[in-house]
Amino acid sequence: MINKQKNIPLPGLHQRPVVTDIIYPAEGGKKPVLLFCHGYKGFKDWGVWNLMATAFAESGIFFVKFNFSHNGGTLEQPIDFPDLEAFGRNTFTKELDDLEVVLDWLTSGDHGLAAHIDTGNITLMGHSRGGGTAIIKASEDARIKKLVTLASVSDFAARFPQGEAFNAWKEAGIGYVTNARTLQQMPHLFSFYEDFKANEERLTISKAAKQLKKPFLIIHGTEDPTVDVDNAQHLKQWQPEAQLLLLEGSDHVFGASHPWEQEELPADLKKITEAVSELVLKDLKS
Repeated sequence: MINKQKNIPLPGLHQRPVVTDIIYPAEGGKKPVLLFCHGYKGFKDWGVWNLMATAFAESGIFFVKFNFSHNGGTLEQPIDFPDLEAFGRNTFTKELDDLEVVLDWLTSGDHGLAAHIDTGNITLMGHSRGGGTAIIKASEDARIKKLVTLASVSDFAARFPQGEAFNAWKEAGIGYVTNARTLQQMPHLFSFYEDFKANEERLTISKAAKQLKKPFLIIHGTEDPTVDVDNAQHLKQWQPEAQLLLLEGSDHVFGASHPWEQEELPADLKKITEAVSELVLKDLKS
């Protein structure tokens, strides 16, 4: 039997909850933890993530996913982006704080789930921008024993607007990105960039990747139109001990979409869940 709890409101550090889901096998004692971070314009219930969560739980893993506190969702409506004002105020450091909140909760024992959670075996996994956040957090938090990235970015700085677009953003103090699916104009305050510059040393993914001393699985599609596969190659160069899994012909979401109406994962995500489960369930190296 699989147990699940949806939309647990963990108190955040920035006046907004970190809305969290857990799914895990009811039997079997303490399970290794897999903690998942969504990406930019993402959310924990996007597309196939619930189906993926079930697949991991069925393999014997305690799976956790959450919405970053300023991703634009709310506790009442965690899917899509009803709170664009919060979205506009998001920063990389807020996302790292949110991740800290979830890790603290998992390892605190205050949740009544200690019999199911092996806090000594926590794997962190992030998709797209969440992959960059996961790399940084894994490099600085000893509680994270293993790391997985899915279509991860390798450089936050490179993804900011350049030239005239940057100057216009700075002058206006706010810029907008169109969400192609919802057609919303997604705001970004210029303070997003200012926060990055103030914390650039910490937020440099190359530095974090080079510091890693733990198992690291890099997964990327070779035909990713959003985050080029070169990003995965860079991560592998910075961390030669990492395992690199390239999925030939796969895109940024590995054949998935939102909404996802089918009852099975796309073929590439099946491969991913198998590879990640193998890493998570493997005995920790001494």
